[in-house]
Parts: sequence; C-alpha cells; structure tokens
Amino acid sequence: MIFYFTGTGNSLWVAKALRDIFGGALISMKEEWDKGSMNHQYSLEKGEKVFLVFPIHAWGLPVSVHWFIHFLTLDNYDGNPIYAVCTCGDDCGLADKVLRKYLNIRGLSLTKAYSVQMPNNYILLPGFDVDSEEVQQRKLENAPKRISAIVDDINGNRKASLYHRGWAAFLKTRVLNRLFFKFMRRNDFYATDACISCGQCEKMCPHDAISVEKGEKPVWEYVCIQCLACIHRCPVRAIEYGKVTLNKGRYHHPDYK
Repeated sequence: MIFYFTGTGNSLWVAKALRDIFGGALISMKEEWDKGSMNHQYSLEKGEKVFLVFPIHAWGLPVSVHWFIHFLTLDNYDGNPIYAVCTCGDDCGLADKVLRKYLNIRGLSLTKAYSVQMPNNYILLPGFDVDSEEVQQRKLENAPKRISAIVDDINGNRKASLYHRGWAAFLKTRVLNRLFFKFMRRNDFYATDACISCGQCEKMCPHDAISVEKGEKPVWEYVCIQCLACIHRCPVRAIEYGKVTLNKGRYHHPDYK
C-alpha cells in the first residue's frame, strides 16, 4: 500500500516506480482529503508493506502529510514494515525523526526512511530558484538508480544510509522549519492578466486553498501550505508570489502536467 503526496509530480513519480516493483494500491493523500472524511482507515494484508512517499518542506513534513498521519488507522497492522521515501532538492534534515514520532502516536512503527534527490522547486525566497536544466536532467537520470538501491535495501541487500539529512540537520528541522511555518506561510500568491480562468490551480490544490469563479482570477485562502503545485503547474504561467518569483523558473516533473 503506497500513500503519496505530491505538488509538482516528483513524489508521484517515485510512488509509481515503487508500485511497479512492489505492487499494491496507490493512494493519493489529497484525494483522500477531498472525500471529506477525517478518518483515514485502511486494511492491511498479512506482511503487506506500507510506503509513505512525500516531498520535504523546509526540512520537515508537509502539513498535509502530518494531518493525514494524525488520522491514519491501519487495520490488521501487526508490525508490518512501513517505509518513508522522501523527495528533496538537496537534503531532508530530521524529517525522518519527526515522522517516526507521529507514527508512534498512532501505534505504528517506521521501519526505515529513504530520500531521493529530485529537481528543486522552492522559489518563494530570494536566492532560491529552480535548478538549471543541466542539474534537473542529472537528478532525473539518477533517480531510477536511487530507487534501485532502495529496492535492494528493502529486499535485504543492505546498503549504507540512503537517507540524506545534510549538514546542520538539527538547526534546519528544529529551528528553521518552525520559523518557516510561523512566519513564511503568507498568501502572497496572485494571478496576472495572463490567467485564463481554467481552474486547474483550484483542482490541484491539496487543501482547497484556491477558489476560482467562472471567468474570474483565482483567490487564495490562508490555509495555503505552499506546496507550489499552482505556481509551477499553471498552464500559462500566470501565477506569481509577490515580486520574488517574477524572473524565476518553473518546474514540474516531465511526466506530469
């Protein structure tokens, strides 16, 4: 069983790669939220593996993943292996420890965490931009090799650590992550006159933070979690964030628009 959360498609690609190898249901956390139920209850087969696939947000868990786990129940859970596979532009900090804590609260145990470096998509601060096309291509070419290494590790061919915390992991997750979610989750998004009112941003938003009236531009609510799906996947590049994104690139996984 593979639960995934994705903004620009990186984690969806990883989730599908794991599904192709291990099989099992592929379940979107966003689509589960859209059902309107706070009870996320699923039944496991004996020995069935569970995967949680998601991007790293500010060296921690995306808000959507945190709340999904908060209401997660796995019927017939009997120590089934639970693996986290995180996608990141560079490093993950102590997100694995945070996840382990949240799972323990639900009576679940994290077996192991892995990370897969994918093209960067955070562009909301000065000095942050998408990777160059050369770096994007290199990361995308290396991703299948990383998946193969993860699969080997899961199948018992133990590898060196396949989870990259990076330098100053404690500072990034315990301090900067908290500051980020306290001060940086502003709604400075807006649509330019290039907007065609297609409604795609509203449909893809995981927290119903965007509303689009017919023929009008989208409006963002405070509940935005800055997954950046809207700004990167707008088909006409009509979405900006203040002035900071005006001359910056856009990215989504080439397999998913």
